[in-house]
Amino acid sequence: MTVTTTLLRAAAAITLGFTLAGCAAAPEKATETTPETTAASHFPVTISSCGHDATITAAPTHAVTLNQGATEVMLALGLQDAMAGTAYLDDRVAPAWQAAYDSVPVLAKEYPTREQFLAAQPDFAYASYASAFEDKAVGTQAELDGTGIASYLSPFGCDDKALRPAVSFESVWEEVSAVATAFDVEDRADALEAEQQQTLDDVAQAGAGLKVLWYDSSTKTPFVGAGGGSPQLVLDSIGATNVFADLEGGWADGNWEDVLAADPDVIVLADAGWDTAADKQAYLEKDPVLSQLRAVKEHRFVIVPFSESTAGVRLVDGVKAVADQITALDLAR
Repeated sequence: MTVTTTLLRAAAAITLGFTLAGCAAAPEKATETTPETTAASHFPVTISSCGHDATITAAPTHAVTLNQGATEVMLALGLQDAMAGTAYLDDRVAPAWQAAYDSVPVLAKEYPTREQFLAAQPDFAYASYASAFEDKAVGTQAELDGTGIASYLSPFGCDDKALRPAVSFESVWEEVSAVATAFDVEDRADALEAEQQQTLDDVAQAGAGLKVLWYDSSTKTPFVGAGGGSPQLVLDSIGATNVFADLEGGWADGNWEDVLAADPDVIVLADAGWDTAADKQAYLEKDPVLSQLRAVKEHRFVIVPFSESTAGVRLVDGVKAVADQITALDLAR
């Protein structure tokens, strides 16, 4: 949640306190607050990320989401009726939100053209990656400001990496809270956070004592989950050890020699349209050397959708998916 929003809430709370005090002293002058007045008092609000401020004067009714991560935040908050369009999936939408997703027009397979975007008459644009707000996509955030369209970029997608927050569940929940503030549904964000925290508590030791390789993509040089991003957060959440925890960043180039030396107990395979889990598993099983890894010989594979391996509202689902599959393997510690 932004400083601006926090200050606005604090001011509102102080005002409410004075009002209640006044009512206690002089009940004969009390007036009933209508739902319309309560709703109106929430706005305007300002939500900020990546150095951009968006001031919103009323809850958007024609929002357009430009990446799967942004789409699923909106769906998790039950805001599909406020969406005029969506675009650009990395893989499948979570089953829990599929029906809601199906009710929203898909503007394009990838980024819509500016014409497609404007045809939806958007009053709010929300993206997970800075590439959505480029001239070749829907236009810059400054250009959208000029047309009266508020916009918000996930803090994890800032072009300037120095502005990106550290990957944590708290920073994910802060993004969800910012979006909820824009639509005046903060109670839904609070409920979602509580539910996800309970899930994390339930699986906290599912991977204790296990060495895990997080295999994202590529074959000649494996692209792996490193020590500073979502894969590491997932493995930390279940008490497992990441084979490549010493590498910087969220993902990095590993090497097969270190994998062979570590001989991991479990291999997590990221499943994406451009590099499926099945393809990676087949490669490991056919390679004459890698096929001798214990995890390969004993089929200790865990499959996670790419959308559950990145900082976003489904990251806790990724934790649970990994925990449940490891539990099902019934490995002796």
